[in-house]
Amino acid sequence: MGGALELDAFARTVRRLRRERDLSQRALAVLAGLAEKHVSEIERGNREPKLTTIFKLARGLSVAPEALIGQTAAQVEALAGVAGR
Repeated sequence: MGGALELDAFARTVRRLRRERDLSQRALAVLAGLAEKHVSEIERGNREPKLTTIFKLARGLSVAPEALIGQTAAQVEALAGVAGR
């Protein structure tokens, strides 16, 4: 991925994990502390999530953030450091 988030792959991953857990978009939104519309837009690939949103979705889905974006924990930490500047 080279540091850039591939929206289509991210959207498919979020949708797949949500469905595997039998969660509606509304239920995931509540668990993640996001608006239902926000979850919908992310799953359709219409919205690029901020790093904080990726962490919220990961928490709501009970997965590590790197599971959503296909990167290692070290790469996620590096991205978080860049985002915090």
